[in-house]
Amino acid sequence: MTVVAHVSDTHFDGSERALARCRRTMAYLRGCAVDVVLVTGDLTDHGDVEEYEQVRAELVADVPVLLLPGNHDDRAAYRKVLLGGGGTAPINQLHRAGGVLFALCDSTIPGKHEGLLAPETLDWLRGVLVEAEEPVLVCLHHHPIRLNNPLLDGIRLRNPDELAAVVSASSTAVAVLCGHAHAAAAGTFAGLPVIAAPGIYSTTRLPWTTTDELTWSNTFDRDDVPGVVFHVVEDGRLTSHFRSVAA
Repeated sequence: MTVVAHVSDTHFDGSERALARCRRTMAYLRGCAVDVVLVTGDLTDHGDVEEYEQVRAELVADVPVLLLPGNHDDRAAYRKVLLGGGGTAPINQLHRAGGVLFALCDSTIPGKHEGLLAPETLDWLRGVLVEAEEPVLVCLHHHPIRLNNPLLDGIRLRNPDELAAVVSASSTAVAVLCGHAHAAAAGTFAGLPVIAAPGIYSTTRLPWTTTDELTWSNTFDRDDVPGVVFHVVEDGRLTSHFRSVAA
Protein backbone atom coordinates (compact mmCIF):
# COMPACT_ATOMS: atom_id res chain seq x y z
CA MET A 1 0.00 0.00 0.00
CA THR A 2 1.26 3.47 -0.96
CA VAL A 3 -0.18 6.67 0.52
CA VAL A 4 0.14 9.87 -1.54
CA ALA A 5 -0.64 13.31 -0.07
CA HIS A 6 -1.89 15.39 -3.00
CA VAL A 7 -2.02 19.20 -2.74
CA SER A 8 -1.93 21.97 -5.31
CA ASP A 9 -1.75 25.66 -6.13
CA THR A 10 0.48 27.08 -3.41
CA HIS A 11 0.89 30.34 -5.39
CA PHE A 12 3.90 31.65 -3.50
CA ASP A 13 3.74 35.39 -4.13
CA GLY A 14 6.05 36.84 -1.50
CA SER A 15 3.17 37.45 0.90
CA GLU A 16 3.00 36.28 4.50
CA ARG A 17 -0.47 34.91 3.77
CA ALA A 18 0.68 32.46 1.09
CA LEU A 19 3.68 31.46 3.17
CA ALA A 20 1.58 30.83 6.29
CA ARG A 21 -0.97 28.70 4.45
CA CYS A 22 1.75 26.56 2.90
CA ARG A 23 3.59 26.16 6.19
CA ARG A 24 0.34 25.16 7.89
CA THR A 25 -0.34 22.52 5.25
CA MET A 26 3.18 21.11 5.16
CA ALA A 27 3.33 20.93 8.95
CA TYR A 28 0.15 18.89 8.89
CA LEU A 29 1.50 16.56 6.19
CA ARG A 30 4.82 16.06 7.98
CA GLY A 31 2.81 14.65 10.86
CA CYS A 32 1.08 12.11 8.62
CA ALA A 33 2.40 8.68 7.68
CA VAL A 34 2.54 9.21 3.91
CA ASP A 35 5.00 7.86 1.35
CA VAL A 36 5.11 10.86 -0.96
CA VAL A 37 3.77 14.40 -1.31
CA LEU A 38 2.56 15.53 -4.74
CA VAL A 39 2.06 19.21 -5.63
CA THR A 40 0.28 19.61 -8.96
CA GLY A 41 1.34 23.02 -10.16
CA ASP A 42 0.99 26.76 -9.73
CA LEU A 43 3.80 26.60 -7.24
CA THR A 44 4.32 30.35 -7.67
CA ASP A 45 2.05 33.22 -8.55
CA HIS A 46 4.33 35.19 -10.88
CA GLY A 47 7.07 32.71 -11.81
CA ASP A 48 9.79 34.82 -10.16
CA VAL A 49 13.11 33.37 -9.01
CA GLU A 50 12.46 34.64 -5.48
CA GLU A 51 9.15 32.77 -5.37
CA TYR A 52 10.85 29.53 -6.44
CA GLU A 53 13.38 30.01 -3.67
CA GLN A 54 10.43 29.92 -1.26
CA VAL A 55 9.16 26.78 -2.99
CA ARG A 56 12.56 25.14 -2.55
CA ALA A 57 12.70 26.12 1.12
CA GLU A 58 9.13 25.32 2.14
CA LEU A 59 7.94 22.34 0.08
CA VAL A 60 10.14 19.85 1.89
CA ALA A 61 9.48 16.74 3.97
CA ASP A 62 11.13 13.52 5.12
CA VAL A 63 9.49 11.81 2.14
CA PRO A 64 9.83 12.74 -1.56
CA VAL A 65 8.00 15.93 -2.54
CA LEU A 66 7.15 15.84 -6.24
CA LEU A 67 6.50 19.09 -8.10
CA LEU A 68 5.22 20.01 -11.54
CA PRO A 69 4.51 23.38 -13.20
CA GLY A 70 1.20 25.17 -13.64
CA ASN A 71 0.02 28.09 -15.72
CA HIS A 72 1.39 30.64 -13.22
CA ASP A 73 4.84 29.07 -13.31
CA ASP A 74 7.77 29.96 -15.55
CA ARG A 75 9.79 27.12 -17.06
CA ALA A 76 13.12 28.95 -17.13
CA ALA A 77 12.94 30.15 -13.51
CA TYR A 78 11.56 26.77 -12.40
CA ARG A 79 14.50 24.98 -13.99
CA LYS A 80 17.07 27.45 -12.67
CA VAL A 81 16.03 27.21 -9.02
CA LEU A 82 14.45 23.77 -8.65
CA LEU A 83 16.32 21.68 -11.21
CA GLY A 84 19.61 23.50 -11.58
CA GLY A 85 19.33 23.75 -15.33
CA GLY A 86 18.07 25.93 -18.15
CA GLY A 87 15.78 25.92 -21.15
CA THR A 88 12.10 26.41 -21.87
CA ALA A 89 11.04 22.98 -23.13
CA PRO A 90 8.20 21.17 -21.31
CA ILE A 91 9.24 19.98 -17.85
CA ASN A 92 8.30 16.29 -17.90
CA GLN A 93 9.65 14.18 -15.04
CA LEU A 94 9.46 10.56 -13.97
CA HIS A 95 9.73 9.54 -10.33
CA ARG A 96 9.43 6.24 -8.50
CA ALA A 97 8.25 6.42 -4.91
CA GLY A 98 6.58 3.89 -2.66
CA GLY A 99 6.25 1.31 -5.41
CA VAL A 100 4.37 3.73 -7.67
CA LEU A 101 5.56 5.47 -10.84
CA PHE A 102 4.67 9.17 -11.08
CA ALA A 103 4.53 10.58 -14.62
CA LEU A 104 4.67 14.35 -14.09
CA CYS A 105 3.47 15.97 -17.31
CA ASP A 106 3.91 19.63 -18.18
CA SER A 107 0.54 20.84 -19.48
CA THR A 108 1.43 24.54 -19.53
CA ILE A 109 1.40 26.91 -22.51
CA PRO A 110 3.84 29.76 -21.82
CA GLY A 111 1.88 32.99 -21.46
CA LYS A 112 -1.52 31.27 -21.42
CA HIS A 113 -3.82 30.06 -18.66
CA GLU A 114 -5.34 27.12 -20.53
CA GLY A 115 -3.42 23.86 -20.90
CA LEU A 116 -2.02 21.69 -23.67
CA LEU A 117 0.02 18.51 -23.71
CA ALA A 118 2.59 19.09 -26.47
CA PRO A 119 3.34 16.26 -28.92
CA GLU A 120 6.70 15.60 -27.25
CA THR A 121 4.98 15.30 -23.87
CA LEU A 122 2.40 12.84 -25.20
CA ASP A 123 5.15 10.79 -26.86
CA TRP A 124 7.11 10.79 -23.60
CA LEU A 125 4.08 9.68 -21.60
CA ARG A 126 3.28 6.96 -24.11
CA GLY A 127 6.78 5.57 -23.71
CA VAL A 128 6.55 5.71 -19.92
CA LEU A 129 3.29 3.76 -19.90
CA VAL A 130 4.52 1.16 -22.39
CA GLU A 131 7.64 0.42 -20.34
CA ALA A 132 6.07 0.64 -16.88
CA GLU A 133 5.80 -2.47 -14.76
CA GLU A 134 4.43 -0.79 -11.63
CA PRO A 135 1.22 1.26 -11.16
CA VAL A 136 1.42 4.68 -12.82
CA LEU A 137 -0.20 7.91 -11.64
CA VAL A 138 -0.48 10.37 -14.53
CA CYS A 139 -0.10 13.87 -13.09
CA LEU A 140 -0.61 17.28 -14.68
CA HIS A 141 -1.84 20.73 -13.72
CA HIS A 142 -4.86 21.27 -15.98
CA HIS A 143 -8.06 19.25 -15.58
CA PRO A 144 -8.94 17.14 -18.65
CA ILE A 145 -12.70 17.00 -17.91
CA ARG A 146 -15.39 19.62 -17.42
CA LEU A 147 -15.83 20.56 -13.77
CA ASN A 148 -19.09 22.46 -14.35
CA ASN A 149 -17.49 25.77 -13.46
CA PRO A 150 -17.60 27.95 -16.61
CA LEU A 151 -14.62 30.08 -15.55
CA LEU A 152 -12.35 27.11 -14.90
CA ASP A 153 -13.63 25.03 -17.78
CA GLY A 154 -12.67 27.86 -20.12
CA ILE A 155 -9.01 27.31 -19.20
CA ARG A 156 -8.87 23.52 -18.89
CA LEU A 157 -6.77 21.13 -20.97
CA ARG A 158 -7.24 21.81 -24.69
CA ASN A 159 -6.49 18.33 -26.00
CA PRO A 160 -8.05 15.82 -23.59
CA ASP A 161 -8.83 13.37 -26.39
CA GLU A 162 -5.14 12.97 -27.17
CA LEU A 163 -4.40 12.26 -23.52
CA ALA A 164 -7.32 9.82 -23.35
CA ALA A 165 -5.93 7.88 -26.32
CA VAL A 166 -2.59 7.48 -24.54
CA VAL A 167 -3.84 6.45 -21.10
CA SER A 168 -6.65 4.19 -22.34
CA ALA A 169 -4.09 2.06 -24.18
CA SER A 170 -2.21 1.44 -20.92
CA SER A 171 -2.66 -1.46 -18.54
CA THR A 172 -0.62 0.21 -15.79
CA ALA A 173 -2.21 3.69 -15.55
CA VAL A 174 -4.20 3.88 -12.31
CA ALA A 175 -5.52 7.46 -12.27
CA VAL A 176 -5.10 11.01 -13.55
CA LEU A 177 -4.28 13.59 -10.86
CA CYS A 178 -4.44 17.35 -11.43
CA GLY A 179 -4.69 20.75 -9.79
CA HIS A 180 -5.70 24.13 -11.28
CA ALA A 181 -9.29 23.99 -10.03
CA HIS A 182 -8.62 25.28 -6.49
CA ALA A 183 -11.38 22.88 -5.45
CA ALA A 184 -11.50 19.17 -4.76
CA ALA A 185 -13.30 17.30 -7.52
CA ALA A 186 -13.58 13.72 -8.73
CA GLY A 187 -14.71 12.21 -12.01
CA THR A 188 -13.75 9.67 -14.64
CA PHE A 189 -11.54 10.06 -17.66
CA ALA A 190 -10.69 7.41 -20.25
CA GLY A 191 -11.97 4.76 -17.88
CA LEU A 192 -9.81 6.00 -14.99
CA PRO A 193 -10.48 8.12 -11.91
CA VAL A 194 -9.52 11.77 -12.31
CA ILE A 195 -9.00 13.72 -9.10
CA ALA A 196 -8.43 17.47 -8.77
CA ALA A 197 -6.79 18.58 -5.55
CA PRO A 198 -8.11 21.53 -3.55
CA GLY A 199 -6.03 24.69 -3.54
CA ILE A 200 -3.68 25.73 -0.77
CA TYR A 201 -3.83 29.43 -1.64
CA SER A 202 -7.62 29.74 -2.10
CA THR A 203 -10.82 27.88 -3.00
CA THR A 204 -13.07 28.51 -6.00
CA ARG A 205 -16.74 29.08 -5.32
CA LEU A 206 -19.19 26.82 -7.13
CA PRO A 207 -21.90 28.42 -9.33
CA TRP A 208 -24.77 26.67 -7.55
CA THR A 209 -23.68 27.73 -4.06
CA THR A 210 -24.26 31.46 -4.57
CA THR A 211 -26.63 33.87 -6.26
CA ASP A 212 -23.67 36.03 -7.30
CA GLU A 213 -22.57 36.03 -10.91
CA LEU A 214 -19.10 34.60 -10.54
CA THR A 215 -16.22 36.42 -12.20
CA TRP A 216 -12.47 36.12 -11.85
CA SER A 217 -12.60 38.95 -9.30
CA ASN A 218 -15.00 37.21 -6.90
CA THR A 219 -14.75 33.47 -7.53
CA PHE A 220 -11.82 32.81 -5.18
CA ASP A 221 -12.58 32.32 -1.51
CA ARG A 222 -9.41 33.36 0.30
CA ASP A 223 -10.82 32.50 3.75
CA ASP A 224 -11.63 28.84 3.18
CA VAL A 225 -9.18 26.43 4.78
CA PRO A 226 -6.54 24.60 2.68
CA GLY A 227 -7.26 21.01 1.73
CA VAL A 228 -5.48 17.79 0.86
CA VAL A 229 -6.37 14.54 -0.86
CA PHE A 230 -4.84 11.32 0.43
CA HIS A 231 -4.62 8.73 -2.36
CA VAL A 232 -4.11 5.11 -1.39
CA VAL A 233 -2.73 2.91 -4.16
CA GLU A 234 -3.17 -0.76 -3.40
CA ASP A 235 -3.24 -3.73 -5.77
CA GLY A 236 -3.34 -1.36 -8.75
CA ARG A 237 -6.41 0.50 -7.47
CA LEU A 238 -6.90 4.01 -6.13
CA THR A 239 -8.93 5.13 -3.13
CA SER A 240 -9.01 8.84 -2.28
CA HIS A 241 -9.76 10.59 1.02
CA PHE A 242 -10.43 14.32 1.25
CA ARG A 243 -9.46 16.36 4.32
CA SER A 244 -9.29 20.01 5.38
CA VAL A 245 -6.27 21.47 7.15
CA ALA A 246 -7.60 23.20 10.25
CA ALA A 247 -5.88 26.26 11.69
